[in-house]
Amino acid sequence: MEFHFLGTGSGVPAIERNVSALALRFLQQKGTQWLFDCGEATQHQLLHSPITLTKIDRIFITHLHGDHIFGLPGLLGSRSFQGARSPLTIYGPKGLETFIDASLTVSRTHLRYPYKVIEVEEGLVLETEDVLVYALELEHVMPCFAFKITEKDKPGKLDMGRLQSLNIPKGPIYQRIKEGKTVELEDGSKVNGKDFVGPPQKGRMIVIAGDTRPIKKMVDFSRGATVLVHEATFRGDKQEHAAQFGHSTIEEATALAKEAQVKTLILTHISSRYSGEEEEFELEAKHYFSNVHIAHDMMVYKLST
Repeated sequence: MEFHFLGTGSGVPAIERNVSALALRFLQQKGTQWLFDCGEATQHQLLHSPITLTKIDRIFITHLHGDHIFGLPGLLGSRSFQGARSPLTIYGPKGLETFIDASLTVSRTHLRYPYKVIEVEEGLVLETEDVLVYALELEHVMPCFAFKITEKDKPGKLDMGRLQSLNIPKGPIYQRIKEGKTVELEDGSKVNGKDFVGPPQKGRMIVIAGDTRPIKKMVDFSRGATVLVHEATFRGDKQEHAAQFGHSTIEEATALAKEAQVKTLILTHISSRYSGEEEEFELEAKHYFSNVHIAHDMMVYKLST
């Protein structure tokens, strides 16, 4: 799984940071690619990444502020111009469908692929063969959501060495054994597949949050997350300012991660006022939470286990 940070700033584009967009690439699921938020110029940022616009099949919008959606109409049009025919599903708060319909209608943009808009509420919003996706409403100055992607547990590893030591030949039989079935061998003996498969592999959990003040229910929502992507628009000395505009400080975001016992925290949505202060920003974050990364545009975080 790869996290491609296409835009990591807040409010308006800056020289060092574009506005919000994050692509998630599932390497073991036929290269499935999802997009989270789509601020202005997201499609231009994609040109500098290995993410293929035509392969993005789901887009999740955390909320309807411009720095999270103004790139969406252009991206939808470009996906069509580039020849995409595969369906696209877009998830987000109430009002998202109106915004998309108005943008495409006024600009007379015709999409050559089918698309569907699902306006989400709290709870389960998507189930695929591999993952479950849940939404949690946050506390911003307008409706805003966090999305949690939970991988389904996978079957345990097959004990190849033990099978070979019993002279069980490789072939389709191995798949049936891995499925835990009882299999009859050529000599008439039987083996129970459950005896050759290790314990199930626990699925990973990823939480990607939109803009929010710190809220208690995010702790339970994020508990034990493999990766939490959370905003930290301001440093600690701007706590009142952050609260006024519905945002979190470094101290607040790291406190959440610590209480929720997340394994890795990635901070994003950084105010442009901190241009040139990246080192100080990171030092403050690491003071509170050791396994933290400060996202920057075009950063790729690879999750291998």
